[in-house]
Amino acid sequence: MSLYKGVWVALVTPFKNRVVDEKALQMLVDELAAAGVAGFVPLGTTGEASTLTDAERRRVITLCVEAAGDVTVAPGCGTNNTAQTMERVKEAASLGASGVMVITPYYNKPTQEGLFAHFKAVADASELPMLMYNVPGRTSVNILPDTVARLADHPNIDSIKEASGNLDQISDICAKVEGRMTVLSGDDGLTLPILSIGGEGVVSVVANLAPEPLVEIVDAYWKDNVSRALELHRRLAPLARAMFIETNPGPIKCALWLEGKMQNELRLPLVPVKLETKDAIERAVRIYRHDVKTANV
Repeated sequence: MSLYKGVWVALVTPFKNRVVDEKALQMLVDELAAAGVAGFVPLGTTGEASTLTDAERRRVITLCVEAAGDVTVAPGCGTNNTAQTMERVKEAASLGASGVMVITPYYNKPTQEGLFAHFKAVADASELPMLMYNVPGRTSVNILPDTVARLADHPNIDSIKEASGNLDQISDICAKVEGRMTVLSGDDGLTLPILSIGGEGVVSVVANLAPEPLVEIVDAYWKDNVSRALELHRRLAPLARAMFIETNPGPIKCALWLEGKMQNELRLPLVPVKLETKDAIERAVRIYRHDVKTANV
């Protein structure tokens, strides 16, 4: 049975005065765990992993594992250096993680054969089930369906987070790996469409702020209540769009700051969103909260 199903949170890393805000991180993880999410993915794109020191990475994993309780933690461990990625995977296991997410190598621009060799080498060295992560918009590399299919039978490669935004490609992957690997949406706005073509969940940015509707969308779809899933999808869509007005995680951190959950602080080269973006995010959150309240009256 796959580890990676349902709603996984692409977890932010709160900062305060340029250091990791451990209290805010623990409180956020505790709150989201209670909301019924399936797992946490700290140290990914949303977690600003590329700006954390090795010591900070270890501390974030430890804090997440402690705060998550019975909820699974699968930190991002991928780099553009295969040997370094292997070491990070081993470190995650030693810190209590139950899985790992590994992104396609960025900057190097490996061929499809290079991608296959990279993921196979990391999986061969891993004790933990791997969630591959395809996000060409960030890495300039796209792992193609045939390559994913070649990796699907590896015993340590469990799933793929697909954030290419290409539904034709994702549909092809779902068909080629059916029964051998699970596919998760890497885009909040595509969660329901990807479920409809064979996906089994989402690694979500919006879930940092509003986990319940995503949990319910997936649950409703699995129970064949497609009309309810569609209703929730449409209600959530404007908020999901607002979280990507500027580069992630700027908008989601702004939204969490507006709700008093952390400081609106990022690490360079990322900076807080512009004032007009902040105003748009505030409107989107307010409208979403009002719509939820009205629907529940």
